Amino acid sequence: MDVKEITLEELDTEKFIAEKVREISSVVDDGVAINALSGGVDSAVVTMLAHRALGDRVKTYFVDSGLMREKEPEDIVSVFKDLGVPVELINAQETFFGALKGQTDPEDKRQAITRSFYRDVFAQLVRETGAKHLLQGTNYTDIEETVAGIKRQHNILEQLGINPEEAYGYRVIEPLIQLRKSSIRKLGKALGLPEETYSRPPFPGPALAARVIGEVTPERARLVRSATTIVEEELSQSGAFQYLAILHEDKVTGIRDGRRDYGFQIEVRCWESTDAKIGSPTRLPYEVLDRLANRITTEVPGVVSVTYNITRKPPSTIEAV
Repeated sequence: MDVKEITLEELDTEKFIAEKVREISSVVDDGVAINALSGGVDSAVVTMLAHRALGDRVKTYFVDSGLMREKEPEDIVSVFKDLGVPVELINAQETFFGALKGQTDPEDKRQAITRSFYRDVFAQLVRETGAKHLLQGTNYTDIEETVAGIKRQHNILEQLGINPEEAYGYRVIEPLIQLRKSSIRKLGKALGLPEETYSRPPFPGPALAARVIGEVTPERARLVRSATTIVEEELSQSGAFQYLAILHEDKVTGIRDGRRDYGFQIEVRCWESTDAKIGSPTRLPYEVLDRLANRITTEVPGVVSVTYNITRKPPSTIEAV
């Protein structure tokens, strides 16, 4: 990789912010840009940098793929409205579920997400606004894992030889590609983001598509979304780096009311990490695991089994798909 990492210890937040604001302003010049906000800390930090650099010449969009957390689109728009940053909500659920239909291979699903974002949604927004640049929150770990062939992150383009200007009609600006998550959180605090935004657990770019093993349908997305809400409620005070629910592909045999209940299996993962490069499962108390299992099998229709992942990264990865 030709990108040089800036470690947490090396990061001078005020200097970095000033440099990136100048860079964004210089690259966009007197034009306009579009900014992709997903609600995670990476895109939230880029949003604040972009608005410092460009003011009303950057148009920020939240793309509702139908794969987000419960009430995520409305909540994120509200948070940034309070920060003085207008965000336009784009409903693209039909586009994304159409692209994911029949896809079961993890890499095929990631490529479907990439095409939906860059070829379909963002290219259309560029045409409508006259923008020549797209700002997004790619981080160092995204590039590292993709280039190493571990897992293609949906937001990696140029590092894979894809020229976005030739392919989609715009250039991509990635202010955070030298930083890992811990450094980006530090920037978020310095930029005035609310703590619940800069400290929230990471959420993958492909969103819940990265947490559904097998085909991603609206019904399966709703199921893992409900399980995700419970996991985040129960583990929000755990102090863990990241916690998530995964929907397995095959149904399993269960029992409900004395009868066979052939249903779904949810896997819970909870991680200790600082940079997402390596991680170890949190040693959650058994009563917490028991409560998770009881709530998920009771409150999420059709779920009959809940498991807990106990494998380190590596050889596991934080997200399943």
